[in-house]
Amino acid sequence: MKANARKRLGDLLVESFVITNEQLDYALSNKSRDEKLGDFLIRENLLTEQQLIEVLEFQLGIPHVSLNQFAIEPELIQLVPKELAKRTNIMPIRKEKNKLMIAMADPMDYFAIEEVRMATGCQIETSIAAKDDLFRTISKYYDLQESMDQAMMDMTPVDIENDTQITDEDSPIVRLVNQIIANGVAQRASDVHFDPQETELRVRYRVDGVLKTERALPKHMQNVILARIKILGNLNITENRLPQDGRIKINVNMKPIDIRLSTLPTIYGEKVVMRILDLSSALNSLGKLGFNEKNYKTFSNMIKKPNGIVLITGPTGSGKSSTLYAGLNVLNGEDVNIITVEDPVEYQLAGVNQIQVREEVGLTFAAGLRSILRQDPDIVMVGEIRDLETAQIAVRASLTGHLVLSTLHTNSAVESVARLKDMGVEPFLLSSSLVGVLSQRLVRKVCRDCSEMQMPNEREKAIFMDHGMEIKAVRRGRGCPVCSHTGYRGRIAIHEILEVDEFVKDAILTGKSAATLRNYMKETGYYNLLEDGLLKVQEGLTTTEEILRVATID
Repeated sequence: MKANARKRLGDLLVESFVITNEQLDYALSNKSRDEKLGDFLIRENLLTEQQLIEVLEFQLGIPHVSLNQFAIEPELIQLVPKELAKRTNIMPIRKEKNKLMIAMADPMDYFAIEEVRMATGCQIETSIAAKDDLFRTISKYYDLQESMDQAMMDMTPVDIENDTQITDEDSPIVRLVNQIIANGVAQRASDVHFDPQETELRVRYRVDGVLKTERALPKHMQNVILARIKILGNLNITENRLPQDGRIKINVNMKPIDIRLSTLPTIYGEKVVMRILDLSSALNSLGKLGFNEKNYKTFSNMIKKPNGIVLITGPTGSGKSSTLYAGLNVLNGEDVNIITVEDPVEYQLAGVNQIQVREEVGLTFAAGLRSILRQDPDIVMVGEIRDLETAQIAVRASLTGHLVLSTLHTNSAVESVARLKDMGVEPFLLSSSLVGVLSQRLVRKVCRDCSEMQMPNEREKAIFMDHGMEIKAVRRGRGCPVCSHTGYRGRIAIHEILEVDEFVKDAILTGKSAATLRNYMKETGYYNLLEDGLLKVQEGLTTTEEILRVATID
């Protein structure tokens, strides 16, 4: 081993001018004893994982590998035990004679290297891999593949209702389903799809808003896997002709995960979609949702009004719930009574009274909202305004001194006014109750680890010029193991806000067109979705392609 390999990581990072001595001192005095220095620096945004890898690669002369380029042989999996691979976070990738090459996130973890050497009896060569890349690969080869092989061997065609294969926690099918869920959580998937096809059952993950096929399972495993999922969600396993909805609470790597479950009969069997509810991302503060300074101030003022209706609009999967919950988090205090009526209740909030809509027993949004108003609320949150009755009660609640937060399915903030009028809400009631409308979409963020500055193309320059903006350089991701070679990691919201002032009230009352409202908003310095997105491209947070995917050019 090289002499400088025994140097401490902090010294290497300071020598490479990646962090300062002050940042190193801050990290050493604030990180917990168990946390590694590199992990703390990445979490605090003082360092990217790619920077850490490059420093280790250069200073220690250890190569950096991308694990998806390796076809890992089964004998390697048998050589390094699963428990050891998971505990030390290493992956065997190649063996030549008595030399075993392993990939690890921390090549300075000499205890782990020594442990692998003693367990395998091989001479160890190290390489560096991104942490997420390692986690995905270890899960794929040690857990998912093992469960899959075992399930294939043990599969017996039996009566599903009396089958221990779907109830016994140690059975291969149960382990396989658990691993598919755990793998989805590891990849930060928002949804897991089980799509029945004519000859296979396809498993797909939606990561950062984009679906990708993870694997195809044999058709003969379909019924048993879907039956196991139904048992987890307390659904009727014998009913496969009607859609069903359920909920699953499960622990993944010692972390409680909440899953919303939906089944739908198709011609090749039941399609199942699991929505993975990530509590940590839902309970963000408003400041972490991607608001520009003006929009942040406007929205904060809107939700702090003593009464009126604040609407959040956008299509399914545009982060409306996350924004609503972030708003409720700001308002939640022991001096206010907050009551919500939702379908379904996605996240449980401490100190908030939440009602689950149950239409089969007559507890609709309208019925729930009517009862809420007898419970002395200060703030009411209605999951969605779907019909005239709900809209009318929400308006009445706002006019009797309550702040009402809700969502609506429209494409822009201005269109919400027309939508409520179309439902049948009287213009004079709407103009006096509406405080403002926030419209939003989610776009993928450029991966921090592999991003680089590039020259904008002619079309990009033209789009910016048409909107009175200038762009000198854009940031794009090359693709790396951290972002699964997509160039994007994580998502951020783009917004447009219609604030109801005296002019807007008069426009609603007198039935002025959406175009009139838009022109007025432009004069008052309003940014539409596209323009807010272009501002985020200027900041290097996302790309023009992502903005044009969700927002239209006027």
